[in-house]
Amino acid sequence: MNRRGRGAPVQREVKALTNEAIRFPKVRLIDHEGEQRGVVSTEEARRIADDAGLDLVVVSENADPPVCRVMNYDKFRYEQKKKTQEAKKKQTIVETKEIKFRPKTDDHDLDFKIKNVKKFLAQKHKVKLTMRFRGREIVYCETIGLEAMNKIAATLETDAIILQPPKMEGRQLVMFVGPKA
Repeated sequence: MNRRGRGAPVQREVKALTNEAIRFPKVRLIDHEGEQRGVVSTEEARRIADDAGLDLVVVSENADPPVCRVMNYDKFRYEQKKKTQEAKKKQTIVETKEIKFRPKTDDHDLDFKIKNVKKFLAQKHKVKLTMRFRGREIVYCETIGLEAMNKIAATLETDAIILQPPKMEGRQLVMFVGPKA
């Protein structure tokens, strides 16, 4: 979580070395028209960028010698930001929702929870079904717990695929289901 307390991470912009911040003795230069000028000294590359009224930007720092390009840096940053925003729009985030219940959960309440599971599956989310056992209820995990989980799996058979069959994790029985593709 970030400092503001929200779940989404803050996007940090990657800063490239520009103009006077470039400290390499020689660089491979690509001019503003996209043509390679070859390996030149950094001072000469800066002079070429100044003559064109543009910035000298390091494109590939790891190359030997580093590759620099003459371009409008502000326009480049703007285009990069737009590309990341477009990529963000196109990605789909699959969330995992969790439904919790106990071995003594009544049938009506269980039906209501199954209805919620179907709603989550319709929204293309994965669902984690958790049955928690308290105190001496743990002796029923192999009988009542598995029967309830199998009943739920049978009910969801048309809407979901079982990603992970029921399995004990500490004092709870866990099963994962996902939407049918």
